[in-house]
Parts: sequence; C-alpha cells; structure tokens
Amino acid sequence: SLQMGFKTLALEKRSSEVWQVLGAVKTEFGKFGDVLAKVKKQTQTVLNTLDEAERRNRAMHRSLRSAEALPEPEAQGILGLPQAGTSLTATDEDAD
Repeated sequence: SLQMGFKTLALEKRSSEVWQVLGAVKTEFGKFGDVLAKVKKQTQTVLNTLDEAERRNRAMHRSLRSAEALPEPEAQGILGLPQAGTSLTATDEDAD
C-alpha cells in the first residue's frame, strides 16, 4: 500500500511536469504561428512587387517594339556599361 502511494505520487509529479512542458510548447506554438503569418505576408508583398515589375517590363517592351536594337557593343558604349568580360570598378561607379 505504501509502495503504491509512492508510485502514485511520482506519477502525479511527472504528470505535472509534462503539463508544464505542454503549456510552454503551446505558448511557443502560438508565437510560431504569428511569425509564420508575418513570413507569408512578406512573401506575398515580394510576389506583388515581382508582378508589378513584370507588368512594367511588358509595358516597356510594347513601347519599344518599333525601335530597332543596336549591336551590343554599341549599346553598351551609349549606356556607359562595361564591355562583355569586364566589370565595373570603383572609379567607373564614381564617374556617374
């Protein structure tokens, strides 16, 4: 009878510890849900921005359909871009 009492007491203590852990996990799970919602909102903002950039790109392409494209080296020279195989240096960027 005494041994059964000690086992019951040990089980009650363990049960209390388990409930505390579950309570802590529930609190953190709520915070996780909030962070997940925030990530979803930010991702949607990024997707909306990409959609807008794509719309603007299509509008520019429509406007430029009648223009004739220049050879790449000539276009790069007019736009002040480096020739293929070279990169911008700090002095090139400072010139702008």
